Amino acid sequence: MSNNRLVGGIPPSISGCENLEFLDLHSNALTGPLPDTLPKSLQFVDISDNRLTGPLSPTIGSLTELTKLNLGKNQLSGKIPAEIMSCNRLQLLDLGNNGFSGDIPKELGQLPSLEISLNLSCNQLTGEIPSEFSDLDKLGNLDLSYNKLSGKLDILKNLQNLVSLNVSFNQFSGDLPNTPFFRKLPLSDLAGNKDLYIAGGVKTPADGMGSPGHARTTMKLAMAILVSTSVVLVLLAIYVLVKTRMANIKSMETDTWEMTLYQKLEFSIDDIVRNLTSSNVIGTGSSGVVYKVTIPDGETLAVKKMWSSEESGAFSSEIRTLGSIRHKNIVRLLGWGSNQTLKLLFYDYLPNGSLSSLLHGAGKGGAEWEARYDVILGIAHALAYLHHDCVPPIMHGDVKAMNVLLGPRMEPYLADFGLARLVNSETDKTDTSKQSQRPHLAGSYGYMAPEHASMQRITEKSDIYSFGVVLLEVLTGRHPLDPTLPGGAHLVQWVRDHLNSKRDPVDILDPKLRGRADPQMHEMLQTLAVAFLCLSTRADDRPMMKDVVAMLKEIRYVDL
Repeated sequence: MSNNRLVGGIPPSISGCENLEFLDLHSNALTGPLPDTLPKSLQFVDISDNRLTGPLSPTIGSLTELTKLNLGKNQLSGKIPAEIMSCNRLQLLDLGNNGFSGDIPKELGQLPSLEISLNLSCNQLTGEIPSEFSDLDKLGNLDLSYNKLSGKLDILKNLQNLVSLNVSFNQFSGDLPNTPFFRKLPLSDLAGNKDLYIAGGVKTPADGMGSPGHARTTMKLAMAILVSTSVVLVLLAIYVLVKTRMANIKSMETDTWEMTLYQKLEFSIDDIVRNLTSSNVIGTGSSGVVYKVTIPDGETLAVKKMWSSEESGAFSSEIRTLGSIRHKNIVRLLGWGSNQTLKLLFYDYLPNGSLSSLLHGAGKGGAEWEARYDVILGIAHALAYLHHDCVPPIMHGDVKAMNVLLGPRMEPYLADFGLARLVNSETDKTDTSKQSQRPHLAGSYGYMAPEHASMQRITEKSDIYSFGVVLLEVLTGRHPLDPTLPGGAHLVQWVRDHLNSKRDPVDILDPKLRGRADPQMHEMLQTLAVAFLCLSTRADDRPMMKDVVAMLKEIRYVDL
């Protein structure tokens, strides 16, 4: 319901929508306060660019499933409630362009999943940056500009994943942290802090002249100063300039980028890094956040920024796997870049999101059976290629609907190979205890095979179980951990119980798929049978992926 002309207040009765997960009302003309109580099932809330007033209620802390909260560009006021720390899944928080006052609550620094963006700009916040902010080691973007904050910035110097930082027009003081990231910050992101010093004791511009839009004015002012000052001051200025440049050169040398491209593309690493902003985020995964980036020649890429240097294993796995394979249903790795603090992967940009968003997003399963069948068959082909055509075979390790991306014509691509590994090494065959304990084999909760919970060896048959869960998800339109399932059952158990009770299997199908012609209904029920072969509790009882492909292809050729 965004980008309409909605007026009036948000009705308190919205709290009765117990299963509401996405609330998008941005860019309307809504007024009044934010309701004290919102559905606890909410995962995404965007009510930005409206005219909401009043305080942000402490009850916001009850939204424990929330991952993204955007209340920017309103007229909210009062203090930011400390209870927000209970939203421990929050990845993005935007409270910018409001009238919040008082100190920044230290609890914001205790949000363990805050990794995409924190925007507190254009408010009336006072005090210092809480020391707890040093724990936001996954945070990519931080905007504190246009407040009345004071103190030093040292608390931010160890945030290794920061891509963008704006602290302009506050009352910060002291020396700028002497790190490569801070040395490369544009002056426009530091301006307006009259007592803040950069390298060599040089003050930051008090009025924003460091921004590109004021380059001509800055040049004239600099020339006037040079003409009117003494030779001693000129020499001193030259000394400071040379010293600063030497520091920057040293920084570049110690933080050198390494980049490899597998396709002919024309861009620099700066073209990529400057676009890693919260507005360009298109998704998050187990190993990183993904941005949509348009390079100078007009081509659009998907760029994954790994969470931290600790993810070097996942980074190496994706390069090793995707750099050496090609398949029409596997996402194409275009190249990679890395330095001491950032690791980036460049992919083709796929405009239609994921299978998960198709089934559970705003459209809520709008795809017809034919389209869903084509998606599952394509991913089956991709897994069969990994398991049977690659030497040695490759296990994906994290098969789920979120990792199935959709191209311009809804063609499927298997993505996110951060957990992929080879499956034929001697250590895999003999050292099963270490094998099952490796953290990078964790997969995603809801899709993991039973052997993940035991000391059994993880093999490509675990991929097949996960694929079976995806088949059920496509057929039922339900997420594996759908909270509306009776008794909190997992999707697999719910379907299994339904079938064991001899009830009509058609009843478990997505309501949007029911009532089709008999041949299509027959295809769906046969696909359900294939799913349960894949979902066998014992790994040895599951079919090989090439056999799954054969069965799915046979289904489509049932007599019509």
